[in-house]
Amino acid sequence: MPEISLPLIIVLLLVLGAEFVNGWTDAPNAIATVVSTKVLSPRKAVIMAVLLNILGAMSGQAIAATIGKGIVRPEIINLTTVAAAMIALIAWSSIAAYFGLPTSESHALVAGLAGAGLATAGPSVLLWDGWRKVLIGLGFSTFLGFGFGYLIILAISWIFRNTAPSRVKKLFGKCQILSAAFMAFGHGSNDGQKFIGAFVLALVLGGTMTEFHVPIWVIVLCATVMGIGTSIGGWRIIKTMGVKLVKLETYHGFAAETGAATAMQIAAVFGIPLSTTHTINTSIMGVGSVRRFSAVRWGVAGEIIVAWILTFPVCGGLSWLVAKGLMLL
Repeated sequence: MPEISLPLIIVLLLVLGAEFVNGWTDAPNAIATVVSTKVLSPRKAVIMAVLLNILGAMSGQAIAATIGKGIVRPEIINLTTVAAAMIALIAWSSIAAYFGLPTSESHALVAGLAGAGLATAGPSVLLWDGWRKVLIGLGFSTFLGFGFGYLIILAISWIFRNTAPSRVKKLFGKCQILSAAFMAFGHGSNDGQKFIGAFVLALVLGGTMTEFHVPIWVIVLCATVMGIGTSIGGWRIIKTMGVKLVKLETYHGFAAETGAATAMQIAAVFGIPLSTTHTINTSIMGVGSVRRFSAVRWGVAGEIIVAWILTFPVCGGLSWLVAKGLMLL
């Protein structure tokens, strides 16, 4: 096995740091509704999220491949590129998490790789095929997330229109455990794989691996670090999504989680990297809109949307500056 250099060790630690932040700020999206509706305690929800994230991350490699070799050309970048991208992501996501805003680590990751890649290798570094999937993912997370959440809660409302509310709440309290598990698995199969892709990319650039493939130990390591991040923090984001955005009952949570997880699974099959944050939030908005348009607290939604919009330029620009600084050193 080739010797692991100090720069590679530093970059791998940065990737794991970004994965920790992903667990701290992004993985809570998978369990926010099931905690806010009090179906599961935070402790039980976190344990479930960790286990299902690991299984989801093991379910395929299409997303990892898109991130690892589809966003920027691996043959013309270096470890500085990956390091700068991770530093920018950690900085931006930590600031947003402090204010309880659920940012998209997916968007931060691709923007960071792009900005750092432009700094270290120039415009030819960008790969259209990967960015086409990113753009498709934006559409998936916005329209499919909202649409699936809207249609599922509409169907539930019609099917159970003559059923006592207390009975509906009790029934979907059980069903929401399944939908939360589906959501956590979807997070692992999409978001979890993204940082696995970045980790393997660093191994290839550092000379430890000769070609891009994902070892099991990398999947387990990254998924575990993400789980630790989820267990330590993330409750501000759970409060923003599950309480401030829309007041949720169990059947609302079930509809939002099922709608978002379905969109993520469709995307994962085609290797389309899509934001868990974006998808579950738009699904919650779709669910809330069925009750009445004013049921969604659009002021809170606006703050979340601004954070999404800012992620691309902030992470892209910050990673460019960090990469230029590291090159001078």
